[in-house]
Amino acid sequence: MDWLWWVGAALVFALIELLSLDFVFIMFAGGALAAAVANGVGSPLWVQAIVFVVASVVLLVTLRPTLIRHLRNNTPKAPTNAEANVGRTASVVQEVSTASGLIKLSGEVWSARAVPGSPLLPAGTSVRVVQIDGATAVVEPAVEPA
Repeated sequence: MDWLWWVGAALVFALIELLSLDFVFIMFAGGALAAAVANGVGSPLWVQAIVFVVASVVLLVTLRPTLIRHLRNNTPKAPTNAEANVGRTASVVQEVSTASGLIKLSGEVWSARAVPGSPLLPAGTSVRVVQIDGATAVVEPAVEPA
């Protein structure tokens, strides 16, 4: 009946893994399942503990790096924070030149400047964000669909 404790521990580790998502606790869950198997074949508690530790370490050293590499290679990189605004359209609030100006982007007022060689963009003009430079949006005139 001691094997149920190991299975229970494996379930707890799996639940913790769902919260952390770092592939550590799921390796501990694998170690706990290995210890449950050791209990099932009649090993004493100290052998079960050694099986738990060895199996967990082997999984951490061998399987975890492979899983992380697979996850990173197959997960698309989504832009976050300010970089997520690149490509969005905005409206000029205060005239934008290549040196300064203000735009309304996603409901917020941002400092902005036009790309080099761009004409002066008067208030009300629709612009597209080309780049985020610190806290300044670099913009160009938005192309209106035909």
